[in-house]
Amino acid sequence: MKYHHSKVIKGTTVEEIRPKVEEALKSQGFGVLTEIDIQATMKKKLDKDYLPHLILGACNPVYADKVLSIEPNISTLLPCNVCLREVESGGVEVSAINPLEAMKVVDNPAIEEHGKEINEMLKKVIETL
Repeated sequence: MKYHHSKVIKGTTVEEIRPKVEEALKSQGFGVLTEIDIQATMKKKLDKDYLPHLILGACNPVYADKVLSIEPNISTLLPCNVCLREVESGGVEVSAINPLEAMKVVDNPAIEEHGKEINEMLKKVIETL
């Protein structure tokens, strides 16, 4: 399995697609807890130019509670990252982590079913864009 799901949306910018991504996340019970602006960070820290690139830390509190109740240290793998990245060929690639793959390192079968459910929700987010 791939470690992420992605889709390129042509004819848009990160700024334009972000509200649609956040709405798609909301429709699946996710909220955005954190944001990392890769473009701004790389310019500031390395004086290197990047195309617009955001990492949104998305969290579904119901599922976060479920997995934290089973495995408290799984917080090291939370939240689920959703990235919006302008591509050279035009448009924006939106990608989301495959939590089922990420959670395999935990090696706890009780987590697997939740990972499958979260994975399906994030796939729906990408598919609806």
